Amino acid sequence: MDKRIVLCALAALLVGAVAVYAADIDGKWVAKMQGRPGGARAGAKGAPGAGGGQEFVVTFNFKADGEKLTGSISNPAGGETEISEGKIKGNDISFKIKREFQGKSFFMLYKGKIEGDQLKLTQSIEGMDRPPREFTAQRAK
Repeated sequence: MDKRIVLCALAALLVGAVAVYAADIDGKWVAKMQGRPGGARAGAKGAPGAGGGQEFVVTFNFKADGEKLTGSISNPAGGETEISEGKIKGNDISFKIKREFQGKSFFMLYKGKIEGDQLKLTQSIEGMDRPPREFTAQRAK
């Protein structure tokens, strides 16, 4: 009987430790990004190279539920888009968003790491031979 109590206590501690280890990502995050030179101008909805070399603001809204990550991303080029296949494990996150441009659909992939009030992200485009873009989002206060 005593072994069961000890095992239950250890299991509760382990579950609590995992919950504490998961980073707090809930809420609004804001990043200033530089548009790709030669990309579509800000406002060209869904354009993969949006920004035309100009700086623009991207806003992320996240909600974690265990290892499931939900939320949205919004920017001048694509409006607001729900994220899909969002995951969070410890400080690491990943998700993707679906975009459409000139009648074609594609997925933008995001991977990142939470470091306090900073979220360091890498953005790539599925199936496209283009170098990934790295940027940092700040937790909105």
